[in-house]
Amino acid sequence: MKALLLYNTKAGKGRIEGRIGSIVKIFHDAAIELRPKHLSFEHNPFDGEEDVELVVICGGDGTINYVVNKMREKGLDPTLGIIPAGTANDFAGALGMPRSILKAARQIARGSEHRVDCGVVNGYYFVNVLSFGVLTTTSQQTSDKEKHMVGKLAYLRVGSRDLMTMHRIPLSIRIGKETFSTDAVMFLAFNGRSAGRFKLAPKAKVDDGELDILILEYHNPASTFWNMMSYLMGHKPRAVRYMRSSSIEIVSDMHERTDIDGQPGPDFPMYIHCEAGALKVRY
Repeated sequence: MKALLLYNTKAGKGRIEGRIGSIVKIFHDAAIELRPKHLSFEHNPFDGEEDVELVVICGGDGTINYVVNKMREKGLDPTLGIIPAGTANDFAGALGMPRSILKAARQIARGSEHRVDCGVVNGYYFVNVLSFGVLTTTSQQTSDKEKHMVGKLAYLRVGSRDLMTMHRIPLSIRIGKETFSTDAVMFLAFNGRSAGRFKLAPKAKVDDGELDILILEYHNPASTFWNMMSYLMGHKPRAVRYMRSSSIEIVSDMHERTDIDGQPGPDFPMYIHCEAGALKVRY
């Protein structure tokens, strides 16, 4: 079996670099010869690796997103393993991976293959969440240096600034057979369960063939903030729409920053669907 270890030294607090040798040994002991390869975001990591059978990814959701999209560009379908080494690691959490890097490596080395879903929007793949609106683009607005220095506090700083500039986003939405218009302040389409470790879609499953949709409607800054906090505390405010579907279409006349797994997403209109069983993951 040809196996690669793709690792991102910029993910999390750079804690992966000193553990590469230990990860390789764990797989060697399981009769899997894992070759480490530093992940460069300037090149396709699968150039010259088209015959790879197992790819173990060390990084956060943005790293996984990059690898999956580059893999699909090549038309490849290797088995993936996810070692959480980012700040939030939401997709790894949805898979039930332990937060410990070495425990996750052992789970992959001893694990079995499962088919899991993947979201697709305008031809781009996302493993955990597509989002736009207040607080949803915090990750891409936070520098790697700041994330390394203060971790989640960096998100809170940028997120607080985001709350001060919340605004209505007029949307025309088609979900399944239902079509409606709304003014939203936040939209999320989950394949996983959480964003920034906040479990906003706790009933979501990565293998059910559907995306979990969360829309927070805009009223005024005070009530919008209260509705958001109320939902986070487990309540069900009427201003929050929650539904499931395998396909969503969204049109808006606004230019709005969007996000896929912590990376810049596409512009409107957006055509979103769940590609059931798109990924082979070992865990």
